[in-house]
Amino acid sequence: MAGRKRQRLAQRRKASGYTQEQFADALGVDRTTVQRWERGEVNPQPHQRPKVANLLQLTSRELDELLAADVLPVALGSSWAAVAEPTTDDETAAWELARRVQASDVGTETLTRLEGVFDELATDYPVTPPRELLERVRRHSAYVVHLLDARKTLSEHRRLLVVGGWLSLFGATLHIDLNQGSSATACLKTAVTLARQAEHPEIEAWCYETDAWRVLTDGDYSRALELSLAAQDTAPVGSSALIQATAQEGRARAKLSHSTEAYAAIDRVQKMAASLGIPERPREHHYQYDPAKALAYTATTLAWLGDAAAEPFAREVIARLGPSSDVGKWPRRVASANIDLALVLLSGDRLDEACDSAQKAILSGRVVPSNHWRALEVVNVVEARQLPEASELREAYEGLRAIEA
Repeated sequence: MAGRKRQRLAQRRKASGYTQEQFADALGVDRTTVQRWERGEVNPQPHQRPKVANLLQLTSRELDELLAADVLPVALGSSWAAVAEPTTDDETAAWELARRVQASDVGTETLTRLEGVFDELATDYPVTPPRELLERVRRHSAYVVHLLDARKTLSEHRRLLVVGGWLSLFGATLHIDLNQGSSATACLKTAVTLARQAEHPEIEAWCYETDAWRVLTDGDYSRALELSLAAQDTAPVGSSALIQATAQEGRARAKLSHSTEAYAAIDRVQKMAASLGIPERPREHHYQYDPAKALAYTATTLAWLGDAAAEPFAREVIARLGPSSDVGKWPRRVASANIDLALVLLSGDRLDEACDSAQKAILSGRVVPSNHWRALEVVNVVEARQLPEASELREAYEGLRAIEA
């Protein structure tokens, strides 16, 4: 009987001119959800029924009649392949419980797609303007919120919390890049909440590390150190978050002139990064550490320590990631490496090359608003020395600020 009724549902959908995929898209659900409706495993939720009725050109009563068949439980194993009609209230209750536990309007396919979308966003980060990425993050975060109100299994609920946590964390990173402090704080708080609900310490550790970077750019180096240490205490052993938090500690200590501790942090980062091996992805993932990132963080930390040893590290980053002379195609790390290189060259009185490196970094378009202060450090030194390149470099810097305004 259920099969015949649900056959009528499929026929009605086809008669209305929809494929399963088109019908699912029109309703904002996954195709697997429509398939389960038509197999008689579950019914549309009450809030979905008015739209279903409208698409099928039915009244609410007509739709209810179409869905009036009993819903049999989903088989838990091969021994349940042939399910007899329940004969007692206890049997009915047991089967209904099994059906409800497995009932879902989310589906594995949807979650897998969302997780894939987040990975794509994180790998687009080095070469994509933050405003562009932020619009995509907002759209997918809104969809996660929508799915949290849908019926789902416990495992699906946790996966939603995790991907929502990653998206909120990434949104915070983009708001920080754009100097949007209040929005960044809100996103970080949301990410921490979701991480704790999902019992996902790595996301929580990334939140502390991300906040450490934010306060470091604001000049609060002591607070940046505290947050970096908190991130290390929270991060799982061997995780990317642990390595990144250690690198952030090194940068904060360099700004605080804690030379011995900064060098020790550099050493720990290099050792942990070396154990990771070459990443499977050819592109950089913002939340997956790789040995090449250790080079970039070492260059910055040494440059802030005033150590000439920063130069070979910065040059290696540039050679690896920015071999093209087209600065517009550089990833963000190459722009930062050129700023590091410029600082080191200025301290060594290699002024022409220092100004050239700074100019390349600024004109690349990869210096986001939260990093403008780093470019300004170089501009200020050049101006203080009254170098002939000062006016040109200042003009480039002001042009960068005007673009991002």
